[in-house]
Amino acid sequence: MAGVLISLAVLAFWLYSLFDVITTPEEETRNLPKVLWVLVIVLVPIIGSLFWLMLGRPQGPRAPRMRSPRLGGEPQPPAQPPKGPDDDPDFLKDLERRMRGED
Repeated sequence: MAGVLISLAVLAFWLYSLFDVITTPEEETRNLPKVLWVLVIVLVPIIGSLFWLMLGRPQGPRAPRMRSPRLGGEPQPPAQPPKGPDDDPDFLKDLERRMRGED
């Protein structure tokens, strides 16, 4: 039973590392090109995954990514979070108008 759990943990760690290297932008990888990191992780799973986390993964917080272009269009910046009602000047003006009874 313990062997199965260890195997699942190793598989999860390997898949996490592989997915992480694939989704990391090429310009943010360290020490090796991205393609070589994928090969290292695939050919030497445990050691390659450890090396990726220690030597290849970007350090610090990642910058927000741009959305992918839609059918030849320009990349779109990340969507802004919705404003709360107290941050929306139009909502506040409408609220004042309704409170004065100017429907």
